[in-house]
Amino acid sequence: MKFKKWILVVCSMLASMILVACQSGTDSSQSAVDAIKQKGKLVVATSPDYAPFEFQALVDGKNQVVGADIDMAQAIADELGVKLEISSMSFDNVLTSLQTGKADLAIAGISATDERKEVFDFSIPYYENKMSFLVRKADLDKYKDLTSLASANIAAQKGTVPETMVKEQLPNAQLTSLTNMGEA
Repeated sequence: MKFKKWILVVCSMLASMILVACQSGTDSSQSAVDAIKQKGKLVVATSPDYAPFEFQALVDGKNQVVGADIDMAQAIADELGVKLEISSMSFDNVLTSLQTGKADLAIAGISATDERKEVFDFSIPYYENKMSFLVRKADLDKYKDLTSLASANIAAQKGTVPETMVKEQLPNAQLTSLTNMGEA
């Protein structure tokens, strides 16, 4: 129950700040809020493959996107008095959708990098993620540090910070960029 109260507090703060891309074509966050209210819906771009934040589940026999971030998006839509529309896509398209104005908000476990902050407004962080590698138990002795991964076969999700890190820090690794990390 504490988590739900915390989410509602965060939602209220986020709704008042409105998480809209700087490139949304509006002059201020207030006019962005007005535009959302005028069209009567909040369009949220997400990649529903990051449980428990956003994922697909059968609800009343229908495949739906659910999770903590979706609950937060619903609270923001409720605060604005509009309908919530979830737009599911691969992670590498989430920020593009926001930047091109196809979505009003992006929620998908997005890391606030300096490069991304130049283009987008981010909420106050509400979850801290630590980067890590997942290796087969049989390979634990083989992969002990970053240097040992220099020529490894590595899978990363397209458009993510880990994909960028592999490209920059392990240029000789065999990178496989995946649309969905479930494919790894």
